[in-house]
Amino acid sequence: MRLKTLIISAALALTTAVAAQAEDKATSKILTEENKKFVKAFGPVEFADAYGDRAVGPQGTFGKFPGNFETPVHTHTYGYRAIVLKGEMTNPFDGQKDAPVMKPGSFWSVEGGHSHTTACVSATPCEFFMYTDKPFDFITPK
Repeated sequence: MRLKTLIISAALALTTAVAAQAEDKATSKILTEENKKFVKAFGPVEFADAYGDRAVGPQGTFGKFPGNFETPVHTHTYGYRAIVLKGEMTNPFDGQKDAPVMKPGSFWSVEGGHSHTTACVSATPCEFFMYTDKPFDFITPK
């Protein structure tokens, strides 16, 4: 009985590893700092694609905010994750006061449908990297 369990466990592990490799769509690529192509997304917010397509996902995108800028309250249909690269940012949820200040190396994530703002609270511009497996949108209340 133990041998049968061991064989089944090994087969499941192998199947999982093969499936993970089959789903890995990463391609070998380098995007240097000087080759990022930022374009206006909305207002003063700029995006530079690292991989994928924001409209359909999966995607990884560099974002740039001017210093002392805050987005209006908004949601996204799907969640995303992000890492602060430059400047100091906040991401208060549901009108939260005193949101923690995130310095370079900090991480945040936003669940789809969760009301929040995102801000560059430093005088210097902020840059971040966001990624998701789903499309990325920006929905403001009507």
